[in-house]
Amino acid sequence: MVETMDELIAKVQGQLYRLQDLNEATNGIRAQETSPDGAVTVTVDGAGALVGLEFTAAIGKLSPADFERTLVQTARAAAHRAFGERGELVSAYNRTGM
Repeated sequence: MVETMDELIAKVQGQLYRLQDLNEATNGIRAQETSPDGAVTVTVDGAGALVGLEFTAAIGKLSPADFERTLVQTARAAAHRAFGERGELVSAYNRTGM
């Protein structure tokens, strides 16, 4: 409970700073996954959006269907990792209370 306006302002500013820190941390997330055969490497941000895509010569050995499957599975794994990191940040934020 806050007793004065100054205490209320300080509490709200503290919450705002914590929220800004959380936003910066989630914006800084980059998760990278490489397919088991090393053909595809995918990098995504904290929202799971593609920010990097690399191929090796190994993609030449894949059929179009295998290439598609490898790309999608690798991107899914990168997004899963990014969402996990984001979830950990949000959980830590929530544990420290508002």
